[in-house]
Amino acid sequence: MARYRNLVQSCVRHYQHGPEQFDDLMQVGYVGLLKAINNFDPAVGASLAAYAQPCITGEIKRHFRDKRWLVHVDRPMQELALQVRDATGRLNQQLSHSPSDSDLADLIGTSDESIRQARLAETALRPRSLDAPLTCGPDAASLADLLGSDDPNIELAVNLQALAAHWGEVPEREQRILVMRFYQDMTQAQIGARLGISQMQVSRLLAHALGFLRRRMLADADAKPVAA
Repeated sequence: MARYRNLVQSCVRHYQHGPEQFDDLMQVGYVGLLKAINNFDPAVGASLAAYAQPCITGEIKRHFRDKRWLVHVDRPMQELALQVRDATGRLNQQLSHSPSDSDLADLIGTSDESIRQARLAETALRPRSLDAPLTCGPDAASLADLLGSDDPNIELAVNLQALAAHWGEVPEREQRILVMRFYQDMTQAQIGARLGISQMQVSRLLAHALGFLRRRMLADADAKPVAA
């Protein structure tokens, strides 16, 4: 059994430079080993170890391809991204520094642009946490600190647009009361004095105008089609 454990470990080491834990990949590798044992035919003549190695590697690749990608990435690009990861680990050891895109392209047999596309695709496999610090300092900001917050003016603009659609349906005197109350910031007593009516009449007309606009805007919101 130690021989086959070493075989699984040798397959897993090619893919240990990513975010997955080594022990987790070992479990995936053992699944590939068990499948190889179940399907192995001694009559073919090959050894179990020789037969199992591609089965284990294939199971690990399948794990990356089907279980780890958070967004859709085409199968050829998935395979290339895994090749780039594997080649990066090998060239790091050979060159003693991070390989360039050209180094990786020469080893894999592809173009520099394809290498860059593969690096970009792998971000779907290794997303950064919003809480990850941007620097090593004790008070380092996180990625979330750089994201914008909701702008209340956007919701205000939407509400004003909805209000404008029915503004012309409000009687002219009630329009004037609304403008004086909410735009000119006048009190109901001041509005009454300006229009020559009582504060009670101002309150009643104001409530009527607001209630009318609220009902019309809610009816518009309920009538909007739900996005597919």
